[in-house]
Amino acid sequence: MNKRLLTASLSALAALSFSFSTSLMANERVGDFALLDHEGLFHHMAWYDNRKAIVLMVQTNGSNTAEQALPEFLAQHKAHADDFQFFMLNPLGESRASVAAVATAQGHDIPVLIDDAQIIAEALNVRAAGEVLVLDPRSFQLSYRGPVSGLGKALQELDAGNTVSMPELAVTGEAISYPARDTNMARTVSYSEEVAPILAKNCATCHREGGIAPFAMDSHAMAQGWSPMIREVLMTKRMPPGQIDPHVGDFTNDYVLSIEDQQTLLHWIAQGSQKDGDADPLAMLEWPETEWAFGEPDLIVNVPPQSIPATGVLDYINVVVPFDGLTEDRWVRASQYIAGDRTVLHHTLNSILPPGSDGRRRFLGSGDADEPSITAYIPGAEPYHEPENTGGLLRAGSQLALQLHYTTTGRETVDASRIGIWFYPEGEVPEKRMSGQCACIFTPTWTNIPPNDPDFEMAQTITVPRDAYLHSFLPHMHFRGKRMRFEAQYPDGSSEELINIANYNYNWQLSYKLREPKLVPAGTKIVATGAFDNSSQNKANPDPDRSVPWGQQSWDEMFFGAVSWQYVEPEPATEQVAVQ
Repeated sequence: MNKRLLTASLSALAALSFSFSTSLMANERVGDFALLDHEGLFHHMAWYDNRKAIVLMVQTNGSNTAEQALPEFLAQHKAHADDFQFFMLNPLGESRASVAAVATAQGHDIPVLIDDAQIIAEALNVRAAGEVLVLDPRSFQLSYRGPVSGLGKALQELDAGNTVSMPELAVTGEAISYPARDTNMARTVSYSEEVAPILAKNCATCHREGGIAPFAMDSHAMAQGWSPMIREVLMTKRMPPGQIDPHVGDFTNDYVLSIEDQQTLLHWIAQGSQKDGDADPLAMLEWPETEWAFGEPDLIVNVPPQSIPATGVLDYINVVVPFDGLTEDRWVRASQYIAGDRTVLHHTLNSILPPGSDGRRRFLGSGDADEPSITAYIPGAEPYHEPENTGGLLRAGSQLALQLHYTTTGRETVDASRIGIWFYPEGEVPEKRMSGQCACIFTPTWTNIPPNDPDFEMAQTITVPRDAYLHSFLPHMHFRGKRMRFEAQYPDGSSEELINIANYNYNWQLSYKLREPKLVPAGTKIVATGAFDNSSQNKANPDPDRSVPWGQQSWDEMFFGAVSWQYVEPEPATEQVAVQ
């Protein structure tokens, strides 16, 4: 019988408290995984491959067994913290606030990983509160599972470079139940009715012919063939781009897969990724023939083609492009940047040069109050559409100043990008404008990131001068970027976390859009706090031994935390936004 099916059967028969001895999981490979802890911090098990092992104790709120095991677990943590990474694991997905409250009451600082979807606990075959599991972060095999009473000997043996002599011991504790697993594994998960719609909604827009992903998920055969990879990227939160903390804020483009969808996909894969029915919903998907998101643009700006060599480091390229064909002032409602070769174009910055301007670029400035938003290109970029009844005026005779950042890929190519612009109908003037500012750190206030520092924090604050509705947040760092959080500090002394980009990824620098704009009073301070990983554990780090300065190239660093908002009342044209 399949081991996990056997596990499901045993779990269904378990009482609230039980004792068992198992031979199912010791020395079995469970795979890599990642979870957020009770403080919203991201932990990827492979990152800890410089430790001798990862030690997990199963924690549930109100568990007498876990409470009784805690003193010995903390004692082992004190004795072995330098060589082993210690966590607690909450396999029930209990609320972050309640788990944090228990940790505070217990007086420890060990991260508690919260398994919202129970997919990690299921893979580890977690059975009881108070159970201890020791995981090798290189092979992802379990070295030990059992009660905390056997942990000390197991760690001593591993510390000495030996295998654990007693890898499995009986455990007594409150049983962990798996309602979704027991339900799904007792039936056949439907590809056509359940799995294909999830993949179509969350994956296929990128994983399609001509999409930005490396392969097309356009049939059951492709989904089945890639199912081991689907499982891996879900377990490690690599896909969908899992940067954002789902417990903070509500965003239209959070790319977070629901708990139910994660369980459905993984249980379908566990059943062999089978197809049901004659039709294949993925093969029937149709995509627009044009790349333009909002129909044919009213105006297309052709960026001058740039020849990119096969190798070398390229300075930023500055170009100024006229809005050819714009003969009268028009109000802009949407824009889209289509890269000619997205394999080499990393990002762009742009600024409007109005008629008669001195030509100075304001790539990060707020600009004129009526100035339109022309979208730049960033990794994972989406077309930009203004909120309802909102827009900026593009004046005839204006020019677009662009700063282009390219990276070489080993082959020569030419990037000929296009920018599509859509206008409001002639004579229609939108009533509202967008504004905002960047919580940025530049030289000379920049502090170099110390060599080999795995968690170096920086913070910057901006102040919203008048009552406003917050709309979106955009983080920007380079290869060492680790996370960024935005917090509102209100004039009455209260505060609120607005977004937690828990696993920042240089390849996905998204502008996260609130589903409902958030009203903040005048004088609200928005604090952006980011962290950099300049250690050798960061596999993308160009040089962990370097003291890292601010710089435009990717091996240097930047800190931008951009916030966009809309004032409740119209913005005076001369007003400036305060930056601290």
